[in-house]
Amino acid sequence: MLKGKVIVVTGGNGLLGKKILEFIRAANGIGISADINNDDTDTLQVYLDITSPESIKECIGIVVEKYGKIDGWVNNAFPRTKDWGVKFEAIPFESWQKNVDMHMNGYFLCCQHILEYMKTKKSGSLINIGSIYGVVAPDFSIYEGTNMTSAGAYAAIKGGIISLSRYLASYYGVHNIRVNSLSPGGIFDHQAESFVKKYEAKPPLKRMGTPEDIAPGIVFLMSDGSSYITGHNLVIDGGWSIV
Repeated sequence: MLKGKVIVVTGGNGLLGKKILEFIRAANGIGISADINNDDTDTLQVYLDITSPESIKECIGIVVEKYGKIDGWVNNAFPRTKDWGVKFEAIPFESWQKNVDMHMNGYFLCCQHILEYMKTKKSGSLINIGSIYGVVAPDFSIYEGTNMTSAGAYAAIKGGIISLSRYLASYYGVHNIRVNSLSPGGIFDHQAESFVKKYEAKPPLKRMGTPEDIAPGIVFLMSDGSSYITGHNLVIDGGWSIV
Protein backbone atom coordinates (compact mmCIF):
# COMPACT_ATOMS: atom_id res chain seq x y z
CA MET A 1 0.00 0.00 0.00
CA LEU A 2 2.90 2.36 0.75
CA LYS A 3 5.64 0.41 -0.99
CA GLY A 4 8.76 2.49 -1.42
CA LYS A 5 7.26 5.66 0.05
CA VAL A 6 9.55 7.54 2.45
CA ILE A 7 7.42 9.07 5.19
CA VAL A 8 8.68 11.21 8.09
CA VAL A 9 6.70 11.24 11.34
CA THR A 10 7.52 14.02 13.79
CA GLY A 11 7.21 13.00 17.41
CA GLY A 12 7.74 9.47 16.15
CA ASN A 13 8.88 8.15 19.51
CA GLY A 14 5.68 9.07 21.33
CA LEU A 15 2.57 7.02 22.08
CA LEU A 16 0.83 7.76 18.80
CA GLY A 17 3.98 8.25 16.72
CA LYS A 18 5.32 4.77 17.40
CA LYS A 19 2.09 3.15 16.27
CA ILE A 20 1.88 5.33 13.16
CA LEU A 21 5.39 4.25 12.20
CA GLU A 22 4.56 0.61 12.88
CA PHE A 23 1.59 0.75 10.50
CA ILE A 24 3.53 2.66 7.83
CA ARG A 25 6.26 0.02 7.88
CA ALA A 26 3.71 -2.82 7.89
CA ALA A 27 2.33 -1.29 4.68
CA ASN A 28 5.85 -1.52 3.18
CA GLY A 29 6.61 2.17 3.59
CA ILE A 30 9.89 3.54 4.93
CA GLY A 31 8.81 5.23 8.14
CA ILE A 32 11.31 7.69 9.64
CA SER A 33 10.94 8.83 13.23
CA ALA A 34 11.88 12.51 13.57
CA ASP A 35 11.97 13.26 17.27
CA ILE A 36 13.75 15.45 19.79
CA ASN A 37 14.11 12.34 21.98
CA ASN A 38 16.00 9.54 20.27
CA ASP A 39 14.95 5.93 20.76
CA ASP A 40 17.94 3.59 20.70
CA THR A 41 15.73 0.67 19.64
CA ASP A 42 14.74 2.35 16.36
CA THR A 43 17.41 2.74 13.69
CA LEU A 44 15.10 4.59 11.27
CA GLN A 45 15.24 7.90 13.06
CA VAL A 46 16.69 11.39 12.90
CA TYR A 47 16.90 14.18 15.45
CA LEU A 48 14.34 16.95 15.00
CA ASP A 49 13.39 20.02 17.02
CA ILE A 50 10.27 21.35 15.30
CA THR A 51 10.77 24.81 16.83
CA SER A 52 14.10 25.25 15.02
CA PRO A 53 14.17 26.07 11.28
CA GLU A 54 17.80 24.90 11.16
CA SER A 55 16.89 21.55 12.72
CA ILE A 56 14.02 21.08 10.26
CA LYS A 57 16.22 21.83 7.26
CA GLU A 58 18.90 19.50 8.57
CA CYS A 59 16.37 16.71 9.15
CA ILE A 60 15.01 17.02 5.62
CA GLY A 61 18.53 17.05 4.21
CA ILE A 62 19.58 13.93 6.14
CA VAL A 63 16.53 11.94 5.04
CA VAL A 64 16.82 12.99 1.40
CA GLU A 65 20.54 12.21 1.36
CA LYS A 66 20.01 8.76 2.85
CA TYR A 67 16.80 7.72 1.08
CA GLY A 68 16.81 9.93 -2.01
CA LYS A 69 13.43 11.55 -1.40
CA ILE A 70 10.59 12.31 0.99
CA ASP A 71 7.10 11.32 -0.17
CA GLY A 72 5.15 12.08 2.98
CA TRP A 73 5.36 14.02 6.23
CA VAL A 74 3.20 13.66 9.35
CA ASN A 75 3.21 16.54 11.84
CA ASN A 76 2.53 14.62 15.04
CA ALA A 77 4.90 16.12 17.62
CA PHE A 78 3.27 17.42 20.81
CA PRO A 79 5.61 19.90 22.54
CA ARG A 80 4.20 21.62 25.64
CA THR A 81 5.25 23.46 28.77
CA LYS A 82 5.55 21.90 32.22
CA ASP A 83 2.45 23.76 33.42
CA TRP A 84 0.34 22.36 30.57
CA GLY A 85 -3.23 21.66 31.63
CA VAL A 86 -3.74 24.30 34.31
CA LYS A 87 -7.22 25.83 34.41
CA PHE A 88 -7.87 28.60 31.90
CA GLU A 89 -8.00 31.44 34.41
CA ALA A 90 -4.64 30.41 35.85
CA ILE A 91 -2.70 30.20 32.56
CA PRO A 92 0.23 32.65 32.57
CA PHE A 93 0.29 34.59 29.31
CA GLU A 94 3.92 33.60 28.82
CA SER A 95 2.90 29.94 29.01
CA TRP A 96 0.12 30.46 26.45
CA GLN A 97 2.57 32.16 24.10
CA LYS A 98 5.18 29.43 24.55
CA ASN A 99 2.74 26.60 23.82
CA VAL A 100 1.37 28.28 20.71
CA ASP A 101 4.92 29.01 19.57
CA MET A 102 6.21 25.48 20.12
CA HIS A 103 3.21 23.56 18.82
CA MET A 104 1.30 25.52 16.19
CA ASN A 105 4.24 27.58 15.02
CA GLY A 106 6.41 24.45 15.00
CA TYR A 107 3.91 22.81 12.66
CA PHE A 108 3.98 25.95 10.50
CA LEU A 109 7.77 25.76 10.21
CA CYS A 110 7.69 22.08 9.29
CA CYS A 111 4.96 22.72 6.71
CA GLN A 112 6.83 25.62 5.18
CA HIS A 113 10.08 23.73 4.70
CA ILE A 114 8.77 20.30 3.67
CA LEU A 115 6.12 21.67 1.30
CA GLU A 116 8.69 23.80 -0.48
CA TYR A 117 10.81 20.67 -0.88
CA MET A 118 7.79 18.73 -2.21
CA LYS A 119 7.07 21.55 -4.63
CA THR A 120 10.40 20.89 -6.34
CA LYS A 121 9.32 17.25 -6.79
CA LYS A 122 5.78 18.10 -7.94
CA SER A 123 4.34 15.55 -5.53
CA GLY A 124 3.89 14.78 -1.86
CA SER A 125 1.44 14.28 0.97
CA LEU A 126 1.39 16.06 4.32
CA ILE A 127 -0.82 15.25 7.31
CA ASN A 128 -1.23 17.48 10.35
CA ILE A 129 -2.51 15.86 13.53
CA GLY A 130 -5.43 17.88 14.84
CA SER A 131 -7.95 16.90 17.50
CA ILE A 132 -11.68 16.70 18.07
CA TYR A 133 -11.12 19.65 20.42
CA GLY A 134 -10.11 21.62 17.36
CA VAL A 135 -13.57 20.81 15.95
CA VAL A 136 -15.94 20.81 18.93
CA ALA A 137 -15.82 22.30 22.41
CA PRO A 138 -14.70 20.15 25.36
CA ASP A 139 -17.23 18.49 27.64
CA PHE A 140 -15.84 19.69 30.96
CA SER A 141 -18.13 17.42 32.98
CA ILE A 142 -15.89 14.43 32.21
CA TYR A 143 -13.04 16.07 34.13
CA GLU A 144 -15.01 16.58 37.33
CA GLY A 145 -13.49 14.82 40.33
CA THR A 146 -10.01 14.67 38.74
CA ASN A 147 -7.03 17.01 38.57
CA MET A 148 -7.37 17.01 34.78
CA THR A 149 -8.81 19.58 32.41
CA SER A 150 -8.69 20.39 28.72
CA ALA A 151 -5.94 22.95 28.12
CA GLY A 152 -7.19 26.22 26.65
CA ALA A 153 -4.21 26.52 24.33
CA TYR A 154 -4.94 23.05 22.94
CA ALA A 155 -8.25 24.15 21.41
CA ALA A 156 -6.66 27.23 19.87
CA ILE A 157 -3.68 25.31 18.54
CA LYS A 158 -5.56 22.37 17.07
CA GLY A 159 -8.29 24.55 15.56
CA GLY A 160 -5.60 26.66 13.95
CA ILE A 161 -3.78 23.62 12.61
CA ILE A 162 -6.94 22.25 11.00
CA SER A 163 -7.64 25.59 9.30
CA LEU A 164 -4.00 25.91 8.23
CA SER A 165 -4.22 22.47 6.61
CA ARG A 166 -7.11 23.61 4.42
CA TYR A 167 -5.22 26.76 3.47
CA LEU A 168 -2.15 24.75 2.50
CA ALA A 169 -4.21 22.23 0.52
CA SER A 170 -5.55 25.11 -1.56
CA TYR A 171 -2.18 26.82 -1.88
CA TYR A 172 -0.08 23.79 -2.87
CA GLY A 173 -2.65 21.74 -4.80
CA VAL A 174 -1.43 23.17 -8.11
CA HIS A 175 1.90 21.47 -7.40
CA ASN A 176 0.28 18.02 -7.02
CA ILE A 177 0.74 18.14 -3.24
CA ARG A 178 -2.00 16.95 -0.91
CA VAL A 179 -2.47 18.36 2.61
CA ASN A 180 -4.93 16.87 5.07
CA SER A 181 -5.47 16.81 8.82
CA LEU A 182 -6.49 13.94 11.05
CA SER A 183 -8.33 14.60 14.31
CA PRO A 184 -8.32 11.83 16.92
CA GLY A 185 -10.76 11.59 19.78
CA GLY A 186 -9.55 10.84 23.28
CA ILE A 187 -6.82 8.21 23.36
CA PHE A 188 -6.63 5.87 26.35
CA ASP A 189 -3.39 6.40 28.24
CA HIS A 190 -4.18 5.13 31.73
CA GLN A 191 -6.08 8.26 32.72
CA ALA A 192 -8.05 8.48 35.98
CA GLU A 193 -10.70 5.76 36.16
CA SER A 194 -13.53 8.24 36.72
CA PHE A 195 -12.48 10.22 33.64
CA VAL A 196 -12.35 7.11 31.47
CA LYS A 197 -15.78 5.97 32.68
CA LYS A 198 -17.38 9.34 31.93
CA TYR A 199 -15.63 9.66 28.59
CA GLU A 200 -16.68 6.21 27.43
CA ALA A 201 -20.33 6.90 28.30
CA LYS A 202 -20.58 9.57 25.59
CA PRO A 203 -19.40 8.30 22.16
CA PRO A 204 -21.67 5.85 20.32
CA LEU A 205 -18.91 3.21 20.29
CA LYS A 206 -18.66 3.51 24.11
CA ARG A 207 -14.90 3.43 24.46
CA MET A 208 -11.82 5.61 24.22
CA GLY A 209 -9.61 5.36 21.18
CA THR A 210 -6.26 3.63 20.88
CA PRO A 211 -3.23 4.38 18.70
CA GLU A 212 -4.23 1.32 16.66
CA ASP A 213 -7.49 3.11 15.79
CA ILE A 214 -5.67 6.18 14.49
CA ALA A 215 -2.68 4.81 12.57
CA PRO A 216 -4.64 3.17 9.71
CA GLY A 217 -6.09 6.57 8.83
CA ILE A 218 -2.57 7.91 8.37
CA VAL A 219 -1.70 5.00 6.09
CA PHE A 220 -4.81 5.62 4.00
CA LEU A 221 -4.20 9.36 3.63
CA MET A 222 -0.59 8.64 2.62
CA SER A 223 -1.57 5.98 0.09
CA ASP A 224 -2.46 6.30 -3.58
CA GLY A 225 -5.97 5.24 -2.57
CA SER A 226 -6.51 8.78 -1.29
CA SER A 227 -4.99 10.51 -4.32
CA TYR A 228 -8.05 12.73 -4.80
CA ILE A 229 -8.42 13.70 -1.14
CA THR A 230 -6.96 17.00 0.00
CA GLY A 231 -8.05 19.69 2.44
CA HIS A 232 -9.96 17.10 4.45
CA ASN A 233 -10.06 16.70 8.22
CA LEU A 234 -10.47 13.01 8.97
CA VAL A 235 -12.15 12.68 12.36
CA ILE A 236 -11.51 9.37 14.15
CA ASP A 237 -13.36 9.62 17.44
CA GLY A 238 -15.82 6.75 17.83
CA GLY A 239 -18.63 9.21 17.15
CA TRP A 240 -17.77 11.61 20.01
CA SER A 241 -18.26 14.72 17.88
CA ILE A 242 -21.69 13.74 16.48
CA VAL A 243 -23.57 13.56 19.79
